[in-house]
Amino acid sequence: MLNNQDFAQSGAKSLGELPSIQDLEPSSDVQPCVVILNLYEQASQLLKATVLKIEGAYSPSTIRAYRANFEVFIRYCEEQGTSPLPCQPETVTKFIAHLSKGHLKSASIRIAIVAIAAIHRLNRFDDPTKDPDVAIEVRRMYRKLGRASNQALGVTHPILEKLIGVTDDSLRGIRDRMLLLLAYDSLCRRSELVSLRIEDISNRGTDKGLQIRLRKSKTDPNAMGKWLHLSERTQRAIEEWINLSGIREGFLIRRMTKHGGILPRGITGGHINRIYKRLAAEAELGAEMVEHISGHSMRVGSAQDLMTSGASMPMLMNRGRWTKTDTVMRYVENAQVVM
Repeated sequence: MLNNQDFAQSGAKSLGELPSIQDLEPSSDVQPCVVILNLYEQASQLLKATVLKIEGAYSPSTIRAYRANFEVFIRYCEEQGTSPLPCQPETVTKFIAHLSKGHLKSASIRIAIVAIAAIHRLNRFDDPTKDPDVAIEVRRMYRKLGRASNQALGVTHPILEKLIGVTDDSLRGIRDRMLLLLAYDSLCRRSELVSLRIEDISNRGTDKGLQIRLRKSKTDPNAMGKWLHLSERTQRAIEEWINLSGIREGFLIRRMTKHGGILPRGITGGHINRIYKRLAAEAELGAEMVEHISGHSMRVGSAQDLMTSGASMPMLMNRGRWTKTDTVMRYVENAQVVM
């Protein structure tokens, strides 16, 4: 949960003291258009200041979502001639109704609502999304659009083998093979995969073999860390990549040039998506399957395989570092149980 007490109320009073259009007399020296322009400029500046305040306290993806969605909300309020920060519950209600008429899914609209709530709370404004009328509009939105979200295609073991089958013995092929095995074996999220470093690899005893330390994750924001236990096949793939690439420090999974050269920078979540889709296309898995494969597919498929192999819920949650059972159930809902 977001904690309002952690943040200062930068610029809140100056925004609150601005007169509304209704308060302006025709003879006033201050023109309504100037006041409204200042209102949105100040809201934008306060948003930027808020983003800077929470840098490092929240994940980069969360901060990006807050900023991008609230920027959309500011533009909407500018079109409607109403205040974005602080805003009235009626404005949020109309905003939800407006978004529901477009092409967004309910999950995307929900993220926008969370962003509005967060930016208000972080600046100690009353949270307009807690109003009963907003809750009613959210229910109306869900009844219209539904709650279902598109689950990434699970790359289960048979599909994984097909992807591995199209990798070659070039440096790029060795990197891709290691990425596939590591992602499937560790159930790492994309953000976790791209953060892995050479310095975090250890051989902590012959009984456990090669392990890699995950410094922090979505469910470990305080960076307590966790050792990932890997299969022998994955260990060999990592060792092959390190030995042939000559990498001795820095990011484990690297970007590469078109000609196969290794760059010092690590890959991003977007690179992972593209690598999976490229390999799926080379494996001739079909256009529909390629379309639905994403950087999340290894995590989904590995979880599904664990469930069909008889893993208990506590085992699944431990392996995937989940904290909520309903999240796990969404991952494995499409798994085919073998009796």
